Amino acid sequence: MPRRESHDLAVTKRTIVTDSKPASKTEDAAGIARPARHPLVGAVFVTGAAAPAQLPSASVPEIAFAGRSNAGKSTAINVLAGRTRLAFASRTPGRTQQINLFSLRSGALVADLPGYGYAAVGKELKRAWQDFLWHYVTTRSTLVALVLIVDARRGLGELDLELLEGYVPSGRPVLILATKADKLNTTAKRAATAGIAKQIAAAFPLGAANVRIVLFSATARIGIEEAEAVIAGWL
Repeated sequence: MPRRESHDLAVTKRTIVTDSKPASKTEDAAGIARPARHPLVGAVFVTGAAAPAQLPSASVPEIAFAGRSNAGKSTAINVLAGRTRLAFASRTPGRTQQINLFSLRSGALVADLPGYGYAAVGKELKRAWQDFLWHYVTTRSTLVALVLIVDARRGLGELDLELLEGYVPSGRPVLILATKADKLNTTAKRAATAGIAKQIAAAFPLGAANVRIVLFSATARIGIEEAEAVIAGWL
């Protein structure tokens, strides 16, 4: 991903949404609208792509999951899908070299993007993967939403912000799952959410309204329902 140009953006007074919108509605046999539930449950692997030419034809909506290596992306996907090994992390973090795509019951696709930022990976290989991610998030016409996984204890890193710079200006929604929330006490949780919101407001004053932040923990089952509601609303 291209390096961000340095700039001095003042933090604007803008509300960052930290809860979820109502889920999309489906109708039961009696014709009564019910919230769509568990949108990732039933996901099945379709294909992997290590280069833009290997991506499937852009024909159905796609939701991408992105994040730094070791941020908990694979774990988040698995718990939302109700599986243990749908998405899996390499034994060596940062070694996954392709976008893995999964088909949902709705017909939409989930794209599991390679983790980025792991120091043990060579610079040239790391740059190639990041360029592939940049190409995907900036040019994929059927990409309707992005789930960004960040460690709640660390907030948004430079590479997270670079990825968002290629995506947020499009006006499409972002869900930030602040993982490992179970490791924080109540005060630290509030501080983590506020810190991420401040980063978003400073970097994207015109796009902050399209970003949602949900504290998340697969282990403690924190934020799962909120995340499902947001994703169901997108679909």
